[in-house]
Formats: sequence, structure tokens, C-alpha cells
Amino acid sequence: MRGSHAEAPRRTVWLFDMDDTLHDASWQVFPRMNLEMTAYIQRHLQVDEQRADELRRHFWLRYGATLLGLMHEHGVRAEHFLEETHRFSDLARLLRADAAQRAALRRLPGRKYVLTNAPRAYALRVLGAFDMLREFDGVIAVEDMRQFGKLRPKPDARMLRHVLRRLGLRPAQCVLVEDTLGHLRSARALGLRGVWFTRYAHRAARRQAGAAAASASAQAPRLHRAGRHGRPGYVSARTSSLWQLPRLVPGGPRI
Repeated sequence: MRGSHAEAPRRTVWLFDMDDTLHDASWQVFPRMNLEMTAYIQRHLQVDEQRADELRRHFWLRYGATLLGLMHEHGVRAEHFLEETHRFSDLARLLRADAAQRAALRRLPGRKYVLTNAPRAYALRVLGAFDMLREFDGVIAVEDMRQFGKLRPKPDARMLRHVLRRLGLRPAQCVLVEDTLGHLRSARALGLRGVWFTRYAHRAARRQAGAAAASASAQAPRLHRAGRHGRPGYVSARTSSLWQLPRLVPGGPRI
């Protein structure tokens, strides 16, 4: 994460999730990542493939991330897990994003940061492959989400408050653009506006539904009831196009 700003401007500051927001991770990256995580669990917990896959899904549903479950229940080191499951020697082949959405990002005024639960090395490779790095003032990766020695990735509100303080930002001036509703709900509780980005939601929903159905021992995922505008009340706007961001956010910039 780049250096903090002692005096933040009043204009809108955008915080973008990366996977399934800036690119279509559910197309190839997430299925491949699931295989890598399952193989990691096989190796380090000494279980067969079926049990490893069950544990991966269970941890994801119960803790919001497979990594957190492995850390809490088996003492796995985050750095080791992230390095082994995000190598992807053929990453370029797994990536897909809409060029029109990248153009909208380039035209969007205001400071912009990536806020991702992914490791920094992987995030930089993805953004570099799409020539997006120049569009952002900084990348806040999972390595930046530690407090008092504990890893606190999204949706942890304590981490988000800490990140904003480091950047010299007020919650009211920030907009989180994100595909995961639980993360948007946490951000709203701190006073951030949230835009639910649904461009890749159909494939992602199938992936999540499959995980829930296949994990009988996991906690049931929380329901997010849609309101009159097709979105939960804690979400300021819903869109499938980054071009719509300026008009969806009251007081935001105009492209």
C-alpha cells in the first residue's frame, strides 16, 4: 500500500475489489484456485481429495475464506498457503476481462485503490496483465490487512477502518465497488457507500450455490434479501457496468 495522505481531497475515492469485479475470475481463475486449495489441504492435512474438497468448501462458508479456516483450525501460515495456491504459471491463459470496462475505469475521475483479499504478487500480475496498474493510486492486498499480528481480510470492519486511517480518508468520501454482498454490508456499517457489481454474478452464484449444496457440515450462508431496487438496503447502487458509476453515486464525479 502506498504512503498515507495527511489531508485527503473532498472528491470521491473509489475502492475496487479485484476478482469478479475488475475481471471475470469465476471463468477460469476461481475453478483453478479451488483445485490448488484442495491439493494444498490434501498435502498438509494428510487427507484424501474428497475430504480435502469438503474441508475447503466448509472453511469458505464458515469463515468467509478457506485460508481463515485453515489458520483458525489447523494453524496454517497465511504466507505459505497464499504462495502455494496463487502461483499460476499459466495465469495469462486464465484471465478474461471486458475491454470496455477497462476503458470506463480509465475515464473515472478521482483517486482509485484496489482492495483485495488476494496476495500482492498475484494481484500485481493480474492488474499488470490487463495494463490496469497505472489506473490506481495503490493496491491494498491481504498482506496489508494485519492488525496486532492477526490477519483481518474483508469483511473485517476493523481492518477497513485501519486502512482508511492510514490513507487519511473519511468513510463518507469512499465508495466500495464489490461483487460480494457481505463485504458491502460491513463497509456500509462504517459509513462507506457501496456499489454491488454484478457483471459476473451469474457464474459466481452457480459456484457459490455449488459450494453450499456440497457442504452439509458447513454453516448455512446468510441470506441477503433484495429491496425494491433489486438490492439490499445497505447497498447504495447495483450495476453491471463501470460506466454507470458516476451517475449511481450521489455527489460523485461525472465521466
